[in-house]
Amino acid sequence: MSDYPGERLGLPVSGPGSIARPARRIWALLIDYFAATVIAMGFLGYDPLELPAEAGWRQFAPMMVFAVLQVVFLATANGSPGHRMLGMRVQRVDGAWVGLWRPVVRTLLLVFVIPAVIWDADQRGLHDKLAGTVLVRS
Repeated sequence: MSDYPGERLGLPVSGPGSIARPARRIWALLIDYFAATVIAMGFLGYDPLELPAEAGWRQFAPMMVFAVLQVVFLATANGSPGHRMLGMRVQRVDGAWVGLWRPVVRTLLLVFVIPAVIWDADQRGLHDKLAGTVLVRS
């Protein structure tokens, strides 16, 4: 048993390098999905008021843009735009760069939602555990 989230991973209790807390994570997710929706509306013809039967593939446009943003920004900026705006970064558990495959695995699991809402004692979602990553404060 640990005294605080991240202790078992050797992370500090607070400040830079500590586990990012749930409220900040949720706000980052909302920022990212809002940005993805705006991009999908502007470039892919997504209309949130259009009926799904009429929209066809466009009903999935925000999620597709969201996934691309996640993979590209995690691999290049160590975090999505929402993460970076709110002072967080994604890193491997050992502190190293996430590489190329971890953002893909993490994002695929995040898109399915369930892995992201199943947490361990360190407040790491299943998507982070399976990708070997951790979301920390920067």
